Order: sequence, then C-alpha cells, then structure tokens
Amino acid sequence: MIKIGTALFEATEELEREKGISKEVIIESLKDALVAAYKKHIRVKEAPNVEAILDEVSGEIGVFRTKLVVENVEDENLEISLEDAKEIDDEVELEDEVKIEVTPENFGRIAAQSAKQVITQRIREAERKLVLDEFMEKKGTLTTGIIQRVENRNVYVNIGKTDAILPFREQIPGEYYKPGNRIRVFVLNVKETNRLPQVIVSHAHAEIVRELFELEVPEIEDGIVEIKSIAREAGFRTKLAVHSNDPEIDSVGACIGPRGSRIQTIVGELKNEKIDIVRWSEDPVEYIVNALSPARILSVDILADDENAHEALVIVPDDQLSLAIGREGQNVRLAHKLTGWKIDIKNESQAAQAEAAYQAQYEEEHHADEDDFADVPAEDSEEEPIVEEEYGIDAEDMVEEVTDSESENSEEV
Repeated sequence: MIKIGTALFEATEELEREKGISKEVIIESLKDALVAAYKKHIRVKEAPNVEAILDEVSGEIGVFRTKLVVENVEDENLEISLEDAKEIDDEVELEDEVKIEVTPENFGRIAAQSAKQVITQRIREAERKLVLDEFMEKKGTLTTGIIQRVENRNVYVNIGKTDAILPFREQIPGEYYKPGNRIRVFVLNVKETNRLPQVIVSHAHAEIVRELFELEVPEIEDGIVEIKSIAREAGFRTKLAVHSNDPEIDSVGACIGPRGSRIQTIVGELKNEKIDIVRWSEDPVEYIVNALSPARILSVDILADDENAHEALVIVPDDQLSLAIGREGQNVRLAHKLTGWKIDIKNESQAAQAEAAYQAQYEEEHHADEDDFADVPAEDSEEEPIVEEEYGIDAEDMVEEVTDSESENSEEV
C-alpha cells in the first residue's frame, strides 16, 4: 500500500471549510484516480473487480482486486484457488470472495499525477454543483452582494461563491456602480456552463420592490396585506397595488408605516425612487381611479371589457391632464401596467369638443336621411286601383255589378 499520511485528511477538511466540498467527495475522487491509474498501468480499460481502499487510521491507500475462490482457476484476473486464498484468510471457503492487493511497486508517483488531475476535476465539478444547487434555490429571490468590477457596461457582483452578472439592461439608468459597494439584487436566472454556473441578476426588477416591502411590512409577510400588482420604471417611479384581507387593517397605511417610517426606509434603499401605493379593487372603475393618483378623476367610461380587450376612457379636469398623464406619459403608462387596462385620458374641454363634434355629425347624418326620404315621388292618384284577383273576380265585372244593383234599387223606389 501507499503511505499518504495525515496531510490528505487535513487538506480535505480545509476544502470542506472553505468551499463547502465534503471530505467524502475528495476521498472518493482519490480512490477513483488510483483505480484509473492502475488500469492505465496494466493497460486494461475494463476491470470491474478493481477498487481502491483507504485506511484512515494508518494513512495508507492501495489497489485491490476481488476474486472468487474456486477449485480450478480459469481466469487469474477473476478467480483464485482455495489454497492461495487460505494464505490470505484461513477461514475462506469455496465460492467466497477475497480482496487481493495488486498495488504495483513504485506506483506512488504515477498515482499522484493521476490523482492530482482527477481530484482537481472532481473539485471543480463538486464546486459547480454546489453553486448551481444553491443559486437554483435563490432564483426569483433577493440577495445582497458586493460590486467587484465593471466591464463592457456589465457589472460583476460577488454574491457568495460566485460572481453574478448584472447586465446593462437590468441596471438602473443613471446609477453609478462603484466597486466595493454593497448592492441588493434580484436573481433572475442561473445558467449551467462547463465551468461555474452563470448567475444573472437585476437591480431594476419590480420584484425587488416586493421583496423590500415583505421585509419592512410585517402585515405583508403574515399575509394580512397582499401585494396584487407592481409596475416599475426603475430609478424613477413605482406603483404598488395592495389589498387588505382584514377589514380592520388599512393596506395603504400598513405599507406607509408610522409617520412614514416603513416607506422611507424602502425609498432610501431604492435611491429616492418615487413610490405610489394605491388600493386594489375588483371594480375596474375604482381601480383605475386609484391607479391614476395623485390626479383627480371626474369620470371613467368602460369602452371594452372582455377577454381580448380592456379599454377605458378617463375624463379629468383641465388643470389635471398633465398630472394624470405624467412626465413623458409615465403616470398613465404605469397605471396601464398596474391595472392591465388600456387607458385613454381626456380633459373636460377635449371631451366637450369630442361630444359636440359627435353631435354635429349625428345631426348631419340625420338630416341627410330626411332629405333622402323627401326625394321619393308621391304616388299618382289617377292610377287605377289595384284589386287583388281573389276568387277569380275581375275588377271590371265588379264595377258593372255595382251599377246594375244601383239601377234595380232606384226602380224599386
């Protein structure tokens, strides 16, 4: 057997502490490496009865072959005679299996080279699997990391056992990412590669806002207050629709907190991003009115409400139009994302003009229809009346009969 001492066990314990790779993985890798080196040494690819055995007490490792005890040996690689087996174990009998050491002489250097390659590969595989398993569980959650560097507009963030990539499209516009700063990111995806898994994170995802509210608002974590929808334009503004499952709990007030303490903490975490908290409602009219806050709404007309379309017309006072639409359409755009409704906003003057134009068009079309009826010619009164030929009676015969009847009556008189 080969003497390896206690250094191996000390190294495996250190690896377990630093990288989380278990001691058993390293030892099994060493055994596999020794078996592979032995097969290469004897130039045999397949040898299922060969194994490596490590004695942790003595610190020795060797290669052994399992052979079947038989009377007549036909294959020396698989069988051993009873007489030879007795020299190894006095109690062995026919049809028993015995392990015979076959470690070649001066095998230590060859085994060490092979073991180094195999162990390195196994450590990488084990580390990759650990990272993959860990971040697969973290996918769709919030985590904290430290900015390492910025390359080609991508930000690399250390989030534990690997550096995650924060792509440019997932960054907050105008945000300066300084190496060494701590950052809270959302784990978007984990891609398996030949090396360490590639973790993609986001600093602009709407779920970051959800996670922050769940951390700061106990009512949300307990399920009393529910976040129904989130619409975010990172770095600028977020709208949050909340609903309370307890009629005695104010959903908006719970999110704001005493004197605004909860919302201020979240706003500070999001670098002073504006947050509108609105009440969710099953009534689309009420929901749209809430979503367009802080603008004051006069009326909401539902234009379409089916599986394919949700459209509404919103009327606001003249001085509220710009507030309802928001800068570059941001307020109405976020309200659309939040509610899922296509919202068309008009002020009172625009609505009145549209109504007047519609009324004028209607009246014009109505008068046009009357003129069309006026052009139709009246029936000629001198035309002979049309008498239906019913029961075979001719109109002229009917006139003659009436005349004869009148003459008879005059004669009787």
